[in-house]
Parts: sequence; C-alpha cells; structure tokens
Amino acid sequence: MNSSEMNSSENSGQIKSSLQPSAVASSSGGWASRSGATAIVMAAGKGTRMKSELPKVLFPVLGRPMIHWVLDALERVGIERILVVVGYRHEDVRRELEGRKGVEFVLQEQQLGTGHAVQMCVPSLASEPQSENRPVLIVAGDSPLVQSSSLSELLEAFVQGAYSCLLGTLVKEDPQGLGRIVRDANGRFERIVEQKDASAQEALLKEVNMSTYIFKQSRLVWALDRLGNNNAQGEYYLTDCPALLLNQGDPVDALAALKDCESLSINTIDELARVEDKMKEIGYRCES
Repeated sequence: MNSSEMNSSENSGQIKSSLQPSAVASSSGGWASRSGATAIVMAAGKGTRMKSELPKVLFPVLGRPMIHWVLDALERVGIERILVVVGYRHEDVRRELEGRKGVEFVLQEQQLGTGHAVQMCVPSLASEPQSENRPVLIVAGDSPLVQSSSLSELLEAFVQGAYSCLLGTLVKEDPQGLGRIVRDANGRFERIVEQKDASAQEALLKEVNMSTYIFKQSRLVWALDRLGNNNAQGEYYLTDCPALLLNQGDPVDALAALKDCESLSINTIDELARVEDKMKEIGYRCES
C-alpha cells in the first residue's frame, strides 16, 4: 500500500451485510486493468461555500489542486481511462490537467444534478468498442482522501459478484447530514434515504452513502435513460439509479469498504484545513 494511504479500518462486522470486505487485490491495479474499468470524476461544480471564484477541485490541498490526489488514487488501481466532468470555469480545469495521462473531459454546461453529469458521459462511454460489460467507477473530485485500497476492494467485489451496481459505503459513528443505507432483513442493499427524509429509526443507521459507485456500463446507461427530475430542485440524481436497477431485479448491493478518513470531503475552507491535517497525520507528503 502506498505510504499516503490509511491502514485498513475496522468497518468489517459493524453492520449486518450480505457482503464482507475482502483482501485487496494482490497487485496494484489488478482488477481495474483486467476488467478495463473506466472512471468518471465529478468536477463541474463551483463550490459556492468556498467563497472564491476558483473552481472547487482546483483549491490546493497540501500544495496541489485537490483533484490531483483523486486522479492519483485512480491511477494506482490501474484505471487507464478517466472521464473528468467539467463545468464551471472548465477551461481552467482542462489547463491544470492537460498533462495527465488517460484523462478525457466531458462538459456539463448546465449543472442539473449528479445524474445529469453522468448522462453527459454516455457518448464517451459508448465510443469505446465492446465496452457494455465494463465497470464504470464514479467518484467525487472534491475527495482528496479517497484511498486506492478501498477502490481496489470495491472493484474486486464488483467483478467477482457480477453486479450491475455496487455502492462503496462507510460506517460512521456520527452520520449527521449524510444519506443512510437501508438494508433488508437479509442484509442486502434496499435503498438510500437522505437524512431529511429518514424516519426516526432510519436516522439511527450508521452506514452512509459516500458518492462512490461502480456500475456495469450497459446497466448504468439503461438507468440514466430512465432518470426523472420530479423533485424540489428539478435535478437528475445519480442516487436514483441503484433503486431503478434493483426494481428491475438487477444485482445491486453496497459494501462498507471505505475508511473513516474518506468521509472527509471539502465544502468549506474549514473542511479543507481538516482534510490537510488528516492527510499530514496519515503520511501524505506536502508538495509545496
């Protein structure tokens, strides 16, 4: 494991799940390279709460724009094709990443939700021959603490389980503000419920959605084509895709493979400082 990564956490056994975390793929990038996985990085947002005109993913973390740490993690698991969804000040993001190998850009001109962002990637996904059965890994560009060991574990479980969708989740002692993972009596994934919509019992759940997904490409495209925007924001939500697939009888589940540090995303300057402190604590090197 790279020295910039956190040691394995004690997620295993904290929830009743049909899946259990397994050993990470023995060779770096084994599962990603063998399966031909593609990654989508969500990087279109402005980051209004950062109180700056700089695109959010270009804010420096330990001396580097935060998105570089995400791309590093994807490269370490052997993903050779990365679609970066850009929007706000997309020219700046393109310039920053123009030297990165395997990176392609997808423009989301209107920010109409996470589902819409991935819909913009469909033509690029389809451009690859015989790609229908390949895994598509989706991660956030504002999560520099994403761990390649977690991604390897998820890819291994996805390939071995022949899933249409596998969510990467986290067991968090304080799940305040995060969407909860609801499971059935057998421990299988049932749905995601946002905190504002959760019942009193659901609010006690500690397994949370962290916007990390792997889809079988053909089934992702199928679900994206059926997304609606009948909600208060009028947006298309990627979180609706697992339920659409599950309702069709597709194999869908969630695996609590993410480490505690991966719960630290960046929405404010204070959160950025906390992420930098955690990265220093667990061995990331400052690039400044």
